[in-house]
Amino acid sequence: MIDSLALTGQEFVMFSTEWCGYCKRLKSQLGEAGINFREINVEENPDSASFVEKVNGGNRVVPTLLFSDGSALTNPSVIAVKEKLSGL
Repeated sequence: MIDSLALTGQEFVMFSTEWCGYCKRLKSQLGEAGINFREINVEENPDSASFVEKVNGGNRVVPTLLFSDGSALTNPSVIAVKEKLSGL
């Protein structure tokens, strides 16, 4: 599943859950900033949950963002996301 995302350029995916307050906050901030992204609910997709656990030392921490260069950020600020995107 994760391998099939085929992210390019400034595309990224946010792994989240419906109940996560940090996810809701970041989604709102990204929307206000006009930043588009794909979203995957880790509770509905076991492969994505495994990926999130892998990049977070065995913990299922959301929001976790996966970027086109293969890097990930966990619970980043919108400023950190903008900085990351500017470098892609």
